[in-house]
Amino acid sequence: MKILCVIPGRIGSTRLPRKVLLPIQGKPMIQWTYENAARCPVFTRVVVATDSLEVAELIQNIGGHVEMTDSNIQTGSDRTATVSEKYPDMDVIVNLQGDEPFIKPRMLEQLVAPYLAGDKPDMTTLAYPLDPQKFYEPGAVKVLTDLNGNAIYFSRAPIPYFRVTRDAPVYHHMGVYAFRRDFLLHYRNLPQTPLELAESLEQLRAMEHGHKIRVCLTEDCTLEVNTPEEFAAAQHFAYADVS
Repeated sequence: MKILCVIPGRIGSTRLPRKVLLPIQGKPMIQWTYENAARCPVFTRVVVATDSLEVAELIQNIGGHVEMTDSNIQTGSDRTATVSEKYPDMDVIVNLQGDEPFIKPRMLEQLVAPYLAGDKPDMTTLAYPLDPQKFYEPGAVKVLTDLNGNAIYFSRAPIPYFRVTRDAPVYHHMGVYAFRRDFLLHYRNLPQTPLELAESLEQLRAMEHGHKIRVCLTEDCTLEVNTPEEFAAAQHFAYADVS
């Protein structure tokens, strides 16, 4: 099986300008993400998809692979799909955002484990046990699953409502995805949907159109960097350099 990992590295960011080039513990954010993905043994190829010559030069200088993409592309999934068109021999496409500098190779293996086991879900994603203190935080996206591990719903709201017991599992969703290549090319053309627009969560588009998302669980958690506060926390985030 051939697996392509695409790391969208758009230079424009409203909440944290030029964030993928910002230094974290002495290394640019996008370099952290690329190097960790490149250590995942099941990936056939890892590429950074960017609209920035600065990002491209940085990745090429460390021996990495780059695909230049149009700056008008709005989402990471669209940028990933655009790159996947150049790799028709790939079976699975991973969309790993450039603001995940502390992703571990073993987490990426967990993400694609269903495909490696011979299953062919439309798409998969990662989640880990939710810290109860983040239950009411809209920045912590919650996901509920059915008994087969498929997502029932993603929300920024506190779900579920615990009326009787608190035994129902709720997970903290990570915005990392793997797709069957053919489904990714289909997904990019699906029109936006009401729940997607309401929650500002593009994965809901797939579910509203009747597709399933397999949720792969991990015990690890990372620090996604979107805000100045998260950037400051990243300078002290304890990252064990192990797979």
